[in-house]
Parts: sequence; structure tokens; C-alpha cells
Amino acid sequence: MSTISRRRRDTPPPRTGGSEAATLRGFLDYLRDSIVAKVDGAPEPQVRTAAVPSGTNLLGLLEHLTFVERAMFLGEKVTDWQTTFRAAPADSVAEVVARYRETVARANKVLDGCTDLGAPLPRPDGPGPSVRWALTHMIEETGRHAGHADILRELIDGATGR
Repeated sequence: MSTISRRRRDTPPPRTGGSEAATLRGFLDYLRDSIVAKVDGAPEPQVRTAAVPSGTNLLGLLEHLTFVERAMFLGEKVTDWQTTFRAAPADSVAEVVARYRETVARANKVLDGCTDLGAPLPRPDGPGPSVRWALTHMIEETGRHAGHADILRELIDGATGR
């Protein structure tokens, strides 16, 4: 079960005990919490304004991760990954954060039913990657973008830390 809305932002993932699955999910939840903390409460319009030449913006990173979670754990198809880096102009920060949290909750329900890390994730159109691979990929993907978010948030208002 995700702790994305309950765990203190600075609480690291578990260091001892537990299974491999619990360790992987602990790291993923830690990173999920970290990126939400960077986006939640960020001021408009800076939260969606590009601060780097690539066009990357804080709100777009969380929107992208919502799509990645849906694709990886829920089997949803994405046809144009570049468009996932932009939140709709009408979407508020709170709406994008809520959509991410809801997607994480749905993803975790799928993971709760996966007892074998070597088994493929269930998909409507056939088996997906192994649960282990999917968790590892999501740790990498979320960690990478959480690092980007750290820098972007500091450029916006000087906020640092988790």
C-alpha cells in the first residue's frame, strides 16, 4: 500500500527486514513522495514555466510520471511520450497532484496482487514485463525526474530538501 499521502517527506525507505518486493516498493514510494513534495504548493505560473532550454517544467514532470505509472502498471498505451510532459493549461497544481496520487493508488492495487516478482504484470492485451523489472524501471524513472524536480523547484522559489 502506498504511503504517498501519509509518510513524512524526509522518511527514507526501509533499510532492514522485509522482502525484496517490500524494499523495491519502499524505494518507489519514497521517490513518489519526493516528487509530489516538490510539485505540491509550487507557485503559478512558475510551476509550468520552462526554466531550462529543453522546456522541462515542474508540473510537466509530474504529469509525465502519471502517464508512465499508467503505462507500466495499468497497461495503458501512450502514443506520443513528448506530449506527456505538459499539463493542460486548465489543470491546477492540486489537480495534477491528485491525478498522480490516484494513479499511484491504482498502480499499487495491481502490485498488491502480484506475489511473484518474476511473473509478468497483468495486461489487458497480454503479459507485460516482470514485476521486478517494472518496479526497477519505475524507481529509475521516478528518481531521475525527482532529481530534475529538485533543481527546478530550487530555481522557482529556492525550496530545497525533500
